[in-house]
Amino acid sequence: MYQYSNKDQTLIDERVTQFRDQTERFLKGEIPDDKYRALRLMNGLYVQTYAPLLRVAGPYGLLSSKQIRKLASIARDYDKGFCHFTTRQNIQFNWPALESVPDILDELASVQMHAIQTSGNCLRNTTTDQLAGVATDELEDPRPYCEIIRQWTILHPEFAYLPRKFKIAVSGSTQDRAATQFHDIGLHLVKNDQGEIGFKVFVGGGLGRTPVIAKVIRPFLEKKHLLSYLEAILRVYNLYGRRDNKYKARIKILVRETGLAEISKKVEAEWALIKDKLELSAQRVAEMREQFTPPAYLPSASEDSSYGNKLANNPDFATWVKHNTADHKVAGYRAVYISLKAPESPPGDCTDSQLDAIADLADQYSFGMARTTHRQNLVLADVQQADLFDVWQKLDALRCATPNIGKATDMICCPGLDYCSLANAGSIGVAKEINETLDSMDYVHDLGDLKINISGCMNGCAHQSVGHIGILGVDKKGAEWYQVTLGGSSENDAAIGLRLGPAVSKQNITPVIKTILEVYLEQRKHDEESFLATVRRVGVGPFKEKVYATY
Repeated sequence: MYQYSNKDQTLIDERVTQFRDQTERFLKGEIPDDKYRALRLMNGLYVQTYAPLLRVAGPYGLLSSKQIRKLASIARDYDKGFCHFTTRQNIQFNWPALESVPDILDELASVQMHAIQTSGNCLRNTTTDQLAGVATDELEDPRPYCEIIRQWTILHPEFAYLPRKFKIAVSGSTQDRAATQFHDIGLHLVKNDQGEIGFKVFVGGGLGRTPVIAKVIRPFLEKKHLLSYLEAILRVYNLYGRRDNKYKARIKILVRETGLAEISKKVEAEWALIKDKLELSAQRVAEMREQFTPPAYLPSASEDSSYGNKLANNPDFATWVKHNTADHKVAGYRAVYISLKAPESPPGDCTDSQLDAIADLADQYSFGMARTTHRQNLVLADVQQADLFDVWQKLDALRCATPNIGKATDMICCPGLDYCSLANAGSIGVAKEINETLDSMDYVHDLGDLKINISGCMNGCAHQSVGHIGILGVDKKGAEWYQVTLGGSSENDAAIGLRLGPAVSKQNITPVIKTILEVYLEQRKHDEESFLATVRRVGVGPFKEKVYATY
């Protein structure tokens, strides 16, 4: 894990001091609301329905046990005893008092964390695959490049006031687990015909009210040109991105309206000006890789025989291993998903006591590290197979072992009307109702790989546009209604879901989802045909016919 240099720490500490002064002056009435708004957004602070919301950066999803314990203490001392993990691998506190936010930022700085650029029209937190460094399908660990990008983006003076927010994601694996095609810039590590590893560069993706799949602007980019090419894209966006309409200010709109060919031409022109001045040296890359050296794996881990015996003799354990663990590139180890989707809990929420216990598990079983995922769960990436049974039992005691990763009850869900001032409808309550309806885990497992995403407004923080089933809350004369889409995907086969039909009422949304699942079971060719494959084969017609004949 990257460790702050003195320069990094000084920058973060000085920002805390600066924001403390700004907040104190605002509370005294010396800074007006409109000017303080820009200052607080630079420090991850929103004003929501009931209280401020503080969004903490989780660079490429990596957290040390020390940092996790700090999140727990902040949740205890400054919030209501929990935090929320987001789809951008960030952490949110929903109830801090405004006057206490500088103290929270000071606490975060003590463990090399911050909230800089987690909001506002700037370069946001760079994200990546939650299995980076351990995935069996990985070409190269993307995290060193994520950290290089993080250092380049943080407080970049030229890009502090972009037309709108700007997001970058990096993937180093064959399977895209970072939704790179729905980012302003997506980067895939690839190998060319000469055997060299570089980047395939996507541009112009995004979600929200206008979901767009990114386009390839450069099939292969040499590693040394990474920062200069990114800077060239940002310059073009900063120059030509619309500022007259925030809904059309994203780079996805610029690419669509201008055309990829013309955007590429402008990027090449900007790139020519800086190409040789911002080269990424091989030494720089090598130094950064050293920050992500693999931990001291035990060669003897694969020799353990107890794991196989426990799998054979404990069906519940075997079910959890099947659904909540992933293959590891080192024999004798597995990556363990910590499910934050227990039926009675809001998706993505984690209490202070759970955080403390997870930190202990990370120290005992996973080299003191955990990761956040894009589906609001956590991962212990380096667990010996001999320890899996103990880890399972301890997670089960924490209500963090629901065997549902990638299944129907592993829902992405935004806070909706429970917290968010932008929401048109509730999300958490809908997720709870669906969970209660899908109360049989055997039924959930029979449904197979199925991603349900629920957003309370068009901003799409829960990525409803790319859910296999997407649910979007809308307002109809003060009442909560929901639009449903089918067939979306944020992975290699990127797709935007197709609208099923007119919105349905709040009282009918859960029965509608149940009906959709019943139609899937009727329509699938065989038990192994996934929901997504079935929708793509038969279309939305059979689902639409059954739903609107009933509701």
